[in-house]
Amino acid sequence: MAERMLPVGDATLCAETFGTAGDPAVLLLGGAASSMDFWETDFCASLAEAGRFVIRYDNRDTGRSTNYPAGEPGYTGAALTSDAIGVLDALGIGRAHLVGVSMGGGVSQELAVTHPDRVASITVIATSPALARPAGAAPLPPPAERIQALFTAAPPAPDWTDRAAAIDRLVADLAIFAGPVTISPAEARQLVSHAYDRTIDVAASQTNHWILEGGQPAPGGLADITVPTLVLHGTDDPFFPFPHGEALAREIPGARLVPMPGVGHEYPPRQVWPTVLPAIIAHTGGQ
Repeated sequence: MAERMLPVGDATLCAETFGTAGDPAVLLLGGAASSMDFWETDFCASLAEAGRFVIRYDNRDTGRSTNYPAGEPGYTGAALTSDAIGVLDALGIGRAHLVGVSMGGGVSQELAVTHPDRVASITVIATSPALARPAGAAPLPPPAERIQALFTAAPPAPDWTDRAAAIDRLVADLAIFAGPVTISPAEARQLVSHAYDRTIDVAASQTNHWILEGGQPAPGGLADITVPTLVLHGTDDPFFPFPHGEALAREIPGARLVPMPGVGHEYPPRQVWPTVLPAIIAHTGGQ
């Protein structure tokens, strides 16, 4: 278990593996503006102990991966999708189970359609349909008012080089997205502090993913996902309310929904690991 720097396209991405190469590979795909630290070490280790080869990595502009000036990302959203395949290539992995949260869940959906030969299954967490939905599908509810306000009338950004001020802001932002079942304030501060200290340019990490050009829409729709699909969704998600998870489970053929009671828009907190970990382990057993 050690960090390594992987050449991926025009970037270098920092990754860490857990478990034994040759076991079923599980690639963890993070949400926007979050480094791999948000996939907690104990979470990764638990999957590895169940016989999975687990990979987590820093997206561009997070952690120790290639970064660009804040406000000037030198890549598009499509690069974050192709980077996932690049990580597998760099590690010599032909096929993997994808587990993606929020943005990572959208990437997982796209790869299931564009690279089905590389994807053994997908697990999508706290995310929304990223591909075309069936004709006549009912509209999905918008984010809660507090989330809309965060994007339309956000308080001024702190000086991201001021460690104390930046950590305070990041902890506060986590709380806005959280549900009643979430990590404690002390756990949030410890997690954010570690991520802050690992990140080359925090300003870039908190800016660039939100302003990326999307590029061409992914081909196909939810109905074209043929790999086994598990949907994990918090019942109190304020960003993608629970009907978003229900829609994924209903519109992806054969998908299964596992609710996370009281969880918001966040990485699964420890309180629900007794449900989440067995579900992922059962779902990722095959090569």
